[in-house]
Amino acid sequence: MGSGQSRDKFHCNQYLNGQGPPPLVHQANEEVNGTYRPFNGSQPEGQMTWVILHRDLPGFPDDNTLQINYVFPDGIQTEKHPHPGQPFAGLRLWAYLPDNREGRKVLRLLDRAFNQQLLFTIATNQHGEDVVTAGIPHKTQPDGGTKTESYPDPDYLKTVRKLLKDKGIE
Repeated sequence: MGSGQSRDKFHCNQYLNGQGPPPLVHQANEEVNGTYRPFNGSQPEGQMTWVILHRDLPGFPDDNTLQINYVFPDGIQTEKHPHPGQPFAGLRLWAYLPDNREGRKVLRLLDRAFNQQLLFTIATNQHGEDVVTAGIPHKTQPDGGTKTESYPDPDYLKTVRKLLKDKGIE
């Protein structure tokens, strides 16, 4: 998760301390998406790129890996954010999908959501600082870590598609 001062670790601690979005299963099955919606279209300026890694993910032994790279620099909030004129901490996030038909479909949907500014938002963390946070959970570890952040997870792609559909991305 990075060093003690890492923004990525800081961001992850928000989830570990129960202040992130509800768990994936809860969001998808209990349909709490209507109660946990960040400001739609409030994503700050950032960049999304992806590359193919020549390695497999647990649960997908015959596929390469798609690594998605998100970069949001530090910035100043606009009118579409919770505290206009105040600074926010940026985010660097790496996420992983299997490079197969379903993984590429989810990648296209994530790209569409990113371009419509629906994938990330600015939220206040437990320390009172405004940070960029993901509105859709991502697998940020290719292996190891917890079930929520890494593979194997046979339902992840289906769950992400459902959550994106709830945001109007199909």
